[in-house]
Amino acid sequence: MDDLRIAAVVMRCVLGETQDNLNRMKARIGEAASGGANLVCFPELNLTGYSVREVIRSVAEPIPGPLSQAVVEMARESGMFILAGLVERDGEERIFVSHIVAGPEGLQGVYRKCHLSPFEQQTYCAGETTSVFGVKGCTFGIELCYDTHFPELSTLLALKGAEIIFCLHASPRGTPERKHRSWLRHLTARAYDNGVFIVACNQTGANGDGLEFPGIALVLNPSGEVIAEHVSGEEGVLFADLRAADLAHVRENRMRFFLPNRRPGLYKGLIKSRYPE
Repeated sequence: MDDLRIAAVVMRCVLGETQDNLNRMKARIGEAASGGANLVCFPELNLTGYSVREVIRSVAEPIPGPLSQAVVEMARESGMFILAGLVERDGEERIFVSHIVAGPEGLQGVYRKCHLSPFEQQTYCAGETTSVFGVKGCTFGIELCYDTHFPELSTLLALKGAEIIFCLHASPRGTPERKHRSWLRHLTARAYDNGVFIVACNQTGANGDGLEFPGIALVLNPSGEVIAEHVSGEEGVLFADLRAADLAHVRENRMRFFLPNRRPGLYKGLIKSRYPE
């Protein structure tokens, strides 16, 4: 990979206030650009707001659509890559928790959340595709909130070539300190076991739908070490330099990079659909 400067945004995202969310997103993009970032990522569902109630259908839209096109225009104007979230509606009126990748050349791709929490399963459909994307000599994947609790997904993305995984959250409840401790328990493992950078950020504040989010952001290197963090609970932009040398430090050492020594033939039991009763 090449060196990459990223910006991870902690942002209040009010349900249904799409124009206001866009306006405040644009301001953060300007801040990220001024800070020299090549890529800026936003929390899960930052454009539409987050809800597990049927009211969320009123702000769902197809991709491409007005919201995704507005993000593409921001990417063109800023010259940066932008990762942004919205509720996607398909031609069959199904809705998905989706995140788009937009660059100066246009819409690069869409990720639909694959692992839905028990509450989300009542409203959304799960995605069925795990994809990697490219930006300035780097390959990355996206996971959305509940996705991050499934180690197999991170390993699959790493096997597909991901050097960075963006873990973008709409994770409510608790204090920023408690959320920080929670993330360090599992996100550190995702980085260390797979030899990848992890970039995580969350919504913050009241979302107008009865939920309160503890805003934090965190960046881990492929050794599982914290290289940048924002734990104030306030809105803001966290910058981090993802260095190719830090990736090479892990992946060019036979004892630090574990994936080449996997034995997939032993793991056939992982494809069972349910945990044994």
